[in-house]
Amino acid sequence: MILNCVIIDDNPNHRLASLKIINAHPSLNLVGEFKTPIEAKHFLLTNSVNLIIMDVLFSGLDGFELLDIYKSNTNTTTPSVIIISDDKSQAFKAFEYNVVDFLSKPITSNRFNEAVSRAIDRSVMIKNLKDFNSEHIFVKSNLKKRKIYINEIKWIEALGDYVKLITKDKSFVILSTMKAFENELPKGLFLRIHKSYIINLKKVDRYDSKHVEIEKIKLPLSRTRKTELSQALDIIIS
Repeated sequence: MILNCVIIDDNPNHRLASLKIINAHPSLNLVGEFKTPIEAKHFLLTNSVNLIIMDVLFSGLDGFELLDIYKSNTNTTTPSVIIISDDKSQAFKAFEYNVVDFLSKPITSNRFNEAVSRAIDRSVMIKNLKDFNSEHIFVKSNLKKRKIYINEIKWIEALGDYVKLITKDKSFVILSTMKAFENELPKGLFLRIHKSYIINLKKVDRYDSKHVEIEKIKLPLSRTRKTELSQALDIIIS
């Protein structure tokens, strides 16, 4: 996947260093270079951008205010954002804005590439989410092939040599392994939270350290999956 990206940084040396890394990255297509958020604002509101790479502290309009304007003026999903700053005190606020990553200046190519990989993963999830309502799969249950819309699936649970598919209105028992069935589902929209459970992230009502709740049903959450669940839900919500 190729991401259209812009860079916003008022320091010419830091901007040049970032540009060199961006231009060398095979998954990035630089479509705009700006010194301030004010310069970038009109471009972002009128062009298709997947990734914003920027500092946050500017005189006048700052980076966070730019993100607020973007969200209030468009009906589209806000692009992924990578913050590059020499002020580490801005990191906490940055993650409140659900940025992909916060990098301290000066950046290294390895650290930058890690952040871009996260941005690509997020873009894939967003693309899958847009197709979510119309996407479907066919399953064989009780000797019949049935069409199941992805957005109606609540969760899947292991049942010996079978899996049990729980949907909006009914359930189906299917001859399959959990791994094989997991591979049939769109990545980023479903998550295996336990060896015996795969959930639809859009159906989650709440969760804690031990359980995920869907329509008042509590499903077990493996301790090692809690962080992954939290990150995946952040993307779904954004």
